[in-house]
Amino acid sequence: MVVKAVRGRRRYIAFRLSVSFRRADLTSRLRFYMDDRGPYVVQCSNGWAIVECRPEEVKKTVLVMSMIDPFSVSLLTSGTIISLRRKYPNLQKSHVSVGVK
Repeated sequence: MVVKAVRGRRRYIAFRLSVSFRRADLTSRLRFYMDDRGPYVVQCSNGWAIVECRPEEVKKTVLVMSMIDPFSVSLLTSGTIISLRRKYPNLQKSHVSVGVK
């Protein structure tokens, strides 16, 4: 596991968005508006998404998500994915294991 001192802190944002969005689609649109080192889509399915970003990018990420999908709603920002999934069980249900970034 990489320590925070090397990698830096991350924030995880839970979103509700249009059901039509898929992970690859959302990733490409985020990269269009932000640089390649921008937000990372941890998961996206069934109208739920978790997006990872740096703490200083939280507001911009929420703004860009609203540009990508005007119906998207930022639900909660957290320092851990686990707390988001505990708060919103649908994120746990729609979770699919993914490979390394």
